[in-house]
Amino acid sequence: MGSSRQERSSHFPDQTLLLATGLANGEIKLWDVPTARFLFHLKGHRAVVRSLAFSPSGSLILVSGSRDKTLHVWDLKQDGKLLRVLTGHSHWVYCCSLSPDANVLCSVGGGRTVLLWNMLSYELIRRLDGHEGDVVSCDFSPDGAMLVTASYDTQAIVWDPHSGEQLMKLSHSSPDVAQDLIAGGFDTGFMRAACFSAEGLYVTSVADDGLLRIWCLTLQRPVSIAPLVNGLCCTFHPRGAVLAAGTRDGHVHFWSVPRHLPTLQHRCRVALRSVMSTQQVTYLSIPNKMKQFLAYKIF
Repeated sequence: MGSSRQERSSHFPDQTLLLATGLANGEIKLWDVPTARFLFHLKGHRAVVRSLAFSPSGSLILVSGSRDKTLHVWDLKQDGKLLRVLTGHSHWVYCCSLSPDANVLCSVGGGRTVLLWNMLSYELIRRLDGHEGDVVSCDFSPDGAMLVTASYDTQAIVWDPHSGEQLMKLSHSSPDVAQDLIAGGFDTGFMRAACFSAEGLYVTSVADDGLLRIWCLTLQRPVSIAPLVNGLCCTFHPRGAVLAAGTRDGHVHFWSVPRHLPTLQHRCRVALRSVMSTQQVTYLSIPNKMKQFLAYKIF
């Protein structure tokens, strides 16, 4: 499921709020949220549509991921024209996410797969290796300088999507326990989802141990924990004051989240990293410690 406030097109009035829903038969339905009016459907997938992502640029581009192991890129301005089918997954696609500048697509799936795609050329940029189980969730930080992925291996990994480097691991279990869980098929530690907060300094994770955790990236540990049975997904409000989580029994839970005022240094980092890659940061004539700060190697 995905939603977005989009630009004007022949099908949509100005600033229409759209909702996309994926179905078990592989179809996607588009809805006008204010009126709850069905607009049209997209056909092309051959199995369950597991994930949907609108372009943050407001260009009316929609990306869908499916159990048929493919990603489809649709242009809603052209009556839902299928622009490209991306193949590269050997197992189900569980989740997809677009970077804030809409230039990079992350897709994750079975077989420990994390793939990054160039949305201008539709070519595969790189594969990220590090998880020991199926990867089920992904999300970019607000400045696009970090990427978080969550896996059945009980871990969330924070990556630098520009270099492919692992910045940190957030573990629900110790490595030894995690390996035993995977080998034994015991799934109480499986992570189901992870997402960044609005300011990019916190990550929320949902797992099968019945807990929702809010991790502070500066401390690399949870600072808040709440009970959540059968948790499946989570997302922050764009302004950061509300956290929502969905469960497998059809419920949606909402939490009021304390708003943290980022430091001036972090605000400057976000402003720079929104327009600069990690490689560009390395070329700056500044002290090495400042480069590490800008690259999120230190907080």
